[in-house]
Amino acid sequence: MKPLTAFASKFGAQIALNPEFIVEKAQRYYLLNPQLRKVARADFYYAGLYLGKVKNGVFFPSFNFLNMLAVVAANKVVLDLKAAWLFICGRDLFRRGILKVQGSQRKGDFALVMNEFGECLGFGMIVGGFEAAGNNEVAVQNVLDVGDFLRREG
Repeated sequence: MKPLTAFASKFGAQIALNPEFIVEKAQRYYLLNPQLRKVARADFYYAGLYLGKVKNGVFFPSFNFLNMLAVVAANKVVLDLKAAWLFICGRDLFRRGILKVQGSQRKGDFALVMNEFGECLGFGMIVGGFEAAGNNEVAVQNVLDVGDFLRREG
């Protein structure tokens, strides 16, 4: 469970997950309710809500987990429609497309990327350019976006 809480802390979030409901299998983390946990076999392939995996010591979150973090995370950026589309196409974020910044603005910190409807589109690393003079500079580098799955499958 430590990888989950450590990842959440990168966004200024404290997430309270009951350890009794978290199942770790082959470095993949799942959230199972008590009823499902009773009937899930030890050799299950997928059960409950997939939260993410650890690969080579790095935690890779699922979008389910990112959506859970979006409720409690302090570090967020909210995008206009055009910037949201460009972000899910794999692009980095320029200041001009960011409508609102919540939480940290320090270089190297992580922020959840949200559209103006409150939907989590992924996350990125803050690289600078939040001041008004930096409208044409990259402010947030894309780390993971919802379009990633489609790009890998195409």
